Amino acid sequence: MAADEAILESVGLNESPPTIRLYAWDPPCLSLGFAQSINDVDLDALADNGWGLVRRMTGGKAILHADELTYSIIAPHQEYLVSGNLLESYHRIAKGLLKTLELLGVDAEINTSHNQVNSNRSGAICFEVPSAFEITFQGKKLIGSAQARRKQGVLQHGSLPLNGDLGRIIKILSFSDNNIRDESIARLMDHAINLEMITGFSMERETVARTFINAFQSELGLKLLPGELALKEKERITELIRSKYTHSVWTERVT
Repeated sequence: MAADEAILESVGLNESPPTIRLYAWDPPCLSLGFAQSINDVDLDALADNGWGLVRRMTGGKAILHADELTYSIIAPHQEYLVSGNLLESYHRIAKGLLKTLELLGVDAEINTSHNQVNSNRSGAICFEVPSAFEITFQGKKLIGSAQARRKQGVLQHGSLPLNGDLGRIIKILSFSDNNIRDESIARLMDHAINLEMITGFSMERETVARTFINAFQSELGLKLLPGELALKEKERITELIRSKYTHSVWTERVT
């Protein structure tokens, strides 16, 4: 999360080009949306599992980042991919995500049944409900995304679960009673899916990442070049980790 914010700052200063990052998490980590309360989390259960905790710059609800590919798209406001309003940019990026899945042999759809993105949904879990222009398969959410717009530019995060137990997140969230917990896991399994559940086999993360790159280039006309973090970005990451992303004032706030 610190790396994405450091790149956003650098892009805003025109010191780095628009950037797409593809990455994974080790160990697994629970990320909270920007405005989500820490009270949604069972901190003891999280610690017992040895999983991390972070708060995103972007909105939405909790995601357990484990067996997945995470993407971030970071660009100035005038860049075509993120230009226009929130829904316009969301839709444009969704076309690249849809092409990625098409190349992987998945007949997915862009959800059009909701007119809000980054909404404050009633549940604590991102994958319980698809928002506008998120990616679904037969009505079930496959890619969850959220966007932040700052003066420096636009940052959009997204998560594509590759395999594993989608219900694991339930055991690290707080519920007032077991009935509500059971309802939440039932709702999650009714409304979410991962790539392996569709294809019947597990794809290597590197294969999916290469397909993502090819899809965004072919569908959106981008020319993507490999890059590395600049020294200034690395220094800013270290500072952001110390002052923000490991600080309880940011991560554990009640909103």
